Amino acid sequence: MADQIAALVGSESLLGREIRDIVSTSGIALSLKLIADESEKAGALTRVGDEPAIVGGLDEDSLNDARVIFLAGSADSSRKALEYAGDPPDAAIVDLTYTAEERPDARLRAPIVESAGEDQDDAGVHVIAHPAAIAMALFLRRLQINDPIRIAIVHVFVPASEQGTAGVEELQQQTISLLSFKSMPRAVFDAQLGFTMLSRYGDEAPTPLEETELRIERHLASLLDLPGDGAGAPMPSLRVVQAPVFHGYSFSVWVEFENTPEMEALESGLAIDAIDIRGADFEPPNNVGQAGQSGISVGSITPDRNNGDACWFWVVCDNLRLAAENAVAVANQLV
Repeated sequence: MADQIAALVGSESLLGREIRDIVSTSGIALSLKLIADESEKAGALTRVGDEPAIVGGLDEDSLNDARVIFLAGSADSSRKALEYAGDPPDAAIVDLTYTAEERPDARLRAPIVESAGEDQDDAGVHVIAHPAAIAMALFLRRLQINDPIRIAIVHVFVPASEQGTAGVEELQQQTISLLSFKSMPRAVFDAQLGFTMLSRYGDEAPTPLEETELRIERHLASLLDLPGDGAGAPMPSLRVVQAPVFHGYSFSVWVEFENTPEMEALESGLAIDAIDIRGADFEPPNNVGQAGQSGISVGSITPDRNNGDACWFWVVCDNLRLAAENAVAVANQLV
């Protein structure tokens, strides 16, 4: 059977590059058609896997033959692609930019969390859940199966890549400027992020940190409410902090259980293909080591010295890889 055509809008973005890498190495029956957003150059020569490819421009004709349309670029390019795709869309939309999440025909998706056989194929628009929400839903639902949770608190440490290439470049330039005693760029964060933790951005930042926090909270609540294994895990209290790191989410999680947990049982209960458990004999996971890896890693599992029913966990994930893998999984279901 011939490969189905999938249009990738924003093919040079951080997420777009992840999708290209996954499609080229996974054997999925998709042929990617690369499409530039307004910040990218149409006509550029690039590669998908080992094959050369040309990046096309975004217009109605560029989407006509697509079975699936990935939205992985800017919000403006996503809005244009949605307009060209029609209402209802002629192709299935897989949105990694959250531009379509308010549409009535949109469905929040995270195949790594969803129960097998759950039917979502009738949706025209599939919005990929925030990777931090996917990571925490996977973790908390898995805990809930064997060790019911009474309450949980999560500190979420956000990487600069949450803001795309612009965020990564601004952190890099800030770091260089600080070491050189020069003025710092502030277009993305409107605050010093280099060597600093931020509980909020400056007033002139185009995307407030609170917006990320609310999206993670909203998506996590929906994913915890899905039927299947681990259903019933309570919604945790969340606090989002911007960290001076380029890629990868980190989570400090405190969980109080209904009953006093046993460490070995906790570790063995969490271990599945999508969760890498680092026991006491191994180094705890970190965001750098998790780069390019699937799923999540969990380590530093430590009893709370002041509460016998509670434990601390350290969780990391590659935010770009986790979002892209779930997007490709949705496309694979559709084709």
